Amino acid sequence: MRKKVIFISAGPGDPELITIKAVNHLKKSEVILVDRLVSPEIIKKYSHSGNKVIFVGKHNISKQSFNQCEINKLLVKYALKGKYVIRLKGGDCSIFSNIMDELMELKKHNISYEIIPGITSAIGASSYSGIPLTARGYASSVRFITLHNLNSINSSQWIDFIKTEDTLVFYMCVKQLYNIFDKLIERKKYFINIDQKLIAIIEQATTPMQKVYIINLSNYRKISLKFLSPSIVIMGKIVSLHYYFKWFNENKNRNNYFEHKN
Repeated sequence: MRKKVIFISAGPGDPELITIKAVNHLKKSEVILVDRLVSPEIIKKYSHSGNKVIFVGKHNISKQSFNQCEINKLLVKYALKGKYVIRLKGGDCSIFSNIMDELMELKKHNISYEIIPGITSAIGASSYSGIPLTARGYASSVRFITLHNLNSINSSQWIDFIKTEDTLVFYMCVKQLYNIFDKLIERKKYFINIDQKLIAIIEQATTPMQKVYIINLSNYRKISLKFLSPSIVIMGKIVSLHYYFKWFNENKNRNNYFEHKN
């Protein structure tokens, strides 16, 4: 009997940014456990009507919210029944997801698995906003950082964030955004030209609802907008290239693209 789970990276939003390998697995699936930040079009286009789709987003629009323990149990339950189980995650499975918790649970029950990589949100957001993450004369390296818990960042790290010439990409920080900017401004003495510290906030990157906001760290308080989730933040000199290389036409509406209904 088959006892296996396929972890599929759905990409940042655009349903066409999924791999052929992932699509081939979806076509054969029997049970799909879907994260909140997965395009609804992926299920419609690449799955089939005979499978069981379970939306397990931790902040699901449908008012049902799953914790990690419940998700782990569902994976084990259907895998042990011999079902063709897909775990469909937004972005790339291996970047800022709870894949380790789920893999540990599967190993505990001797269930095999496969991990299919995909386009992470940072890559999608940078490409669709015309902001290359590295470029000669702008930045030679990039860092991916999760800032949903500001208590995990010490003072020396905040100083490093404001001083570095690296491109910084902040994940999962929309609720803390203005607090993050405050923390950086508190260390502005460590960066002489604070007026040149540019930030891009990209809402719902790669989707029809994508919007890009370019701000200067020194006057960020002029924007009082409540940014939609998911939003990704890119900070650095590289952000200035958006004005030259932007190509994606933005929609005037600010609706929630990632709305799943059970």
